[in-house]
Amino acid sequence: MHTNIILSGVGGQGILTIAAVLDTAALSQNLNIKQSEVHGMSQRGGAVQSHVRISGSEIYSDLIPFGKADIILSVEPMELLRYIPYLKKDGWLVTDSNAFVNIANYPEKHDLYKQIKSHPNHIILNATEEAKKLGNSKAANMILLGAISSLIPLSEESIHDAIKKLFSHKSEKIIDLNLKAFETGKQLAKGFTEFVY
Repeated sequence: MHTNIILSGVGGQGILTIAAVLDTAALSQNLNIKQSEVHGMSQRGGAVQSHVRISGSEIYSDLIPFGKADIILSVEPMELLRYIPYLKKDGWLVTDSNAFVNIANYPEKHDLYKQIKSHPNHIILNATEEAKKLGNSKAANMILLGAISSLIPLSEESIHDAIKKLFSHKSEKIIDLNLKAFETGKQLAKGFTEFVY
């Protein structure tokens, strides 16, 4: 068993928090994990990406080769498209539909969605809007994590425990918000995802 996930977005969207939840959950299940990350020019607004590799056997590199990513998850649709060459033939694209327009020539949303939908396995959710309904737009990252939960070899219990652990320095309200966001993503993705470990 091995799963390769590329996480992408811009600074401040919680990409590295998703990676930390995956890492913590995988370690609690005695799985091997390797992660790499690249930060953009600025902390907020610059491109951020992380490679997360989970396996039951030894992992030799923390970087995912071209054509080997099982999932590309992005909290921003244009950032998702940067990493298409990494996606394997039957891999999944998962993104928030909400654009972070930080450049003058940002593509038309319709064109972005058309490119994403050209891949057979894709999930486009308005995670930011759903997170706002829960009380905090920053929880969009946990909604997207919930959306891929049936595609990754981690138990729901281990992910819940990882969320609780990583947000333990925050209030119970923040922990509950992130757990609810994860569950919301799971429910929203039902029907999209037929492939389950």
